[in-house]
Amino acid sequence: MAMARFGRKKTTVGLDIGSGLVKVAVIDHSRSVPELTKVAITPLLADAIVEGEIMDPGIVAEAVRNALDQAGVKPKGAKGIVTAVGGRDVIIKKIQIERVKEQQARELMRWEAEQHVPFDMESVELDFQILDPEAEGLEMSVLLVAAKRELIEAKMRLLTDAGIHPAAVDVDAFALHNAFEVNHPAAMSGVVALVNVGHEMTNINILDEGVPILTRDVALGTRRLREDLQRDRGLGAEEADALLQGYDRSAHLDAVLETRGEEIAVGIERAAAFLASASRSAAQIRGVYTSGGGARIPGLTEALSARLRITVEQANPLANLKVRDGALESLVTDEIAPLLMLPIGLALRKVA
Repeated sequence: MAMARFGRKKTTVGLDIGSGLVKVAVIDHSRSVPELTKVAITPLLADAIVEGEIMDPGIVAEAVRNALDQAGVKPKGAKGIVTAVGGRDVIIKKIQIERVKEQQARELMRWEAEQHVPFDMESVELDFQILDPEAEGLEMSVLLVAAKRELIEAKMRLLTDAGIHPAAVDVDAFALHNAFEVNHPAAMSGVVALVNVGHEMTNINILDEGVPILTRDVALGTRRLREDLQRDRGLGAEEADALLQGYDRSAHLDAVLETRGEEIAVGIERAAAFLASASRSAAQIRGVYTSGGGARIPGLTEALSARLRITVEQANPLANLKVRDGALESLVTDEIAPLLMLPIGLALRKVA
């Protein structure tokens, strides 16, 4: 769900700066359907980014430049680069306000935000989207987005260090939604959860009739699972990584996932419970879709499905997307596809 007006730029570069990897996806919008033309992935040194905080800007900036270079994008003078912010300092909330014109809504939004956002209003950037502009009635549904200004400024400083001037800064949840909507249109009805399992964090996005209306973060990712395998199961770092990145389930991995899968499942249940209480709706989550590097961990979808007692499947950002020959080069599609949901979602956004 892009929060900006579409322009005529023919190519968009999605830049996803994660805690473990920098990922770039390039999409050509010049034809009738978007086409993925290039993907590049560059690893980050351990602890360069910890819990979303950039510990070594120089190392991260260099990794960003390397990833863009691999994708054939020259940072200097490059246009059409879109990146995103996310985490606890971003609030997304669906609210009801009196039905007014968009300009009036813009004037009302800061007051409304004071009622719904637990941040100092002087320290945030606000945006919103009217979800039912053509509907009738005294009230309308609005998706309110608030991000701490310091979060955006930190991202902009990093990009400036890398020689980049982005065309737009999106929100992680909306970018994930963009890729999810294109590739899983059948999931745009009812209430579903899109769970992005990253290196350090798991982001839970609740969609209601295709609209991302609630996000929650769980401080758990592939890094924690690797540490569990080493500490609790006595494995070496290489052995742990081999299990996490492999294709086969193991007793070691199943034991770790029993505990960590419970944490993710509880996060999903709490998000659903909050949604139900806030909207006074009895709608139940009908399905869960996983993405991110942790999505392909053998046994994770099964552990979540057994715990939640609903269907859990891995989302595929390449399912319906046209991919140009050579876009993935030597990359193994099954291994990298879960990693690409966010950068592809960013690149699907046309920018001026």
